[in-house]
Amino acid sequence: MAGELKGRTIAVLATDGVEQVELTEPVKALKEAGAEVKVVSDKDGEIQAFQHHDKGGKIPVDASLDEAEPEEFDGLVLPGGVINPDALRLVPEAIAFVRHFVKEKKPIAAICHGPWTLIDAGGVKGKTMTSWPSLKTDLANAGAKWVDERVVADSDLVTSRKPDDLPAFTKKMVEAFRHGHAAAK
Repeated sequence: MAGELKGRTIAVLATDGVEQVELTEPVKALKEAGAEVKVVSDKDGEIQAFQHHDKGGKIPVDASLDEAEPEEFDGLVLPGGVINPDALRLVPEAIAFVRHFVKEKKPIAAICHGPWTLIDAGGVKGKTMTSWPSLKTDLANAGAKWVDERVVADSDLVTSRKPDDLPAFTKKMVEAFRHGHAAAK
């Protein structure tokens, strides 16, 4: 429904190696719903997206982590791609940015490898969630209940497994950002 996120500002945290469609499709859905969306990164200028193992397009960065204040955002999207979240886990400012959303119980939508940064930010313990299958053990070891489903909503967290899940993910993500939480499992 157009306009349902009018007045909401959403951050998409990403860096080089982001899975292109896992960033562009959620951004498109959020903008269609009326949200203002900003790509936040540890880099200025632009980041290099990937389409699985191959380089994709360049994506403009709206704000660096140095400039972005997490308090300005109503929700957070964590796209995947193997390189992207693995690199962000090593950036203390990125983990602090994510941790703000966890502590304030603002809605977070993470897909594929995106939930990796949530582990470091303390955002998975006690949550039912899904991800790319290779994260199952990491998430379980961090206290999450991992399930193999297209999309999972658990209080303030929406997660999905892969690009094929994007239609279900974007729908549930918009609902979560509209209500300020992800609702029931």
